[in-house]
Amino acid sequence: MSEELDEGRMSLIEHLIELRKRLIYSMSGLLVCWAVCYYFSAQIYDFLVQPLADQLAGQPGRHLIYTALTEAFVTRIKVAFWAACFIAFPIIASQVWMFVAPGLYKTEKSAFLPYLVATPILFFMGGALVYYGIFPTAWHFFLSFETAGGPGSLPIEADPKVSEYLSLVLTLIFAFGAAFQMPVALTLMARVGLISSKFLVEKRRYAVFINFVIAALLTPPDAISMCGLAVPLLLLYEISIWSCRVVERNRAKRLAEAAADLAKL
Repeated sequence: MSEELDEGRMSLIEHLIELRKRLIYSMSGLLVCWAVCYYFSAQIYDFLVQPLADQLAGQPGRHLIYTALTEAFVTRIKVAFWAACFIAFPIIASQVWMFVAPGLYKTEKSAFLPYLVATPILFFMGGALVYYGIFPTAWHFFLSFETAGGPGSLPIEADPKVSEYLSLVLTLIFAFGAAFQMPVALTLMARVGLISSKFLVEKRRYAVFINFVIAALLTPPDAISMCGLAVPLLLLYEISIWSCRVVERNRAKRLAEAAADLAKL
């Protein structure tokens, strides 16, 4: 282990130079992705609007509006930026890994690499769940408050703003994506000894309550949307318990092997 550290040891100036290089590569990758995504920003926005368009299909005259002259342009910039962040994540993660990896042992490199792979996959799963599962139900629920009006009353009709719709969609996508990082976060905490699988099992009843509270806060106020997030979170919690047990078994195995090596000396 000491030989591995000696080989990878760098001075402070070399660390700062390496950090600057990785930041330049990351920002360059993000800017290139941003430019490409802006070129396709109309198609990306159409994709985000599709769940609402499906709910309004067959109703001529329905549209989104913008009330400020710059609103549509700024919306395209935001769409392109968030899409670029998602696409450029592997580039940024690889640069972070190249900066951190020289300071890790070989066993630590092999242990932490799966988490870098699992993070974008789980985020994509969370985003896919909210897009294909929650949006159709949520938009149908919100549009159900429209009224045709009548004698002595005025009709109520949804006329969403472009920027507000985008903010709601991106907030839900990133909230679901972040919520799906539970197994990664809990497993890393188990690796450093902050929690254990036994602790997670004992606190399961509290986890069920907290997961439903999180689901109620992140989803529209209807039972279907809330359960659509709460149930996957509960499954991810159970996966986290299993993952923590695997970490604990591997740790116990390494300690047993180290004790056996010391006994031979």
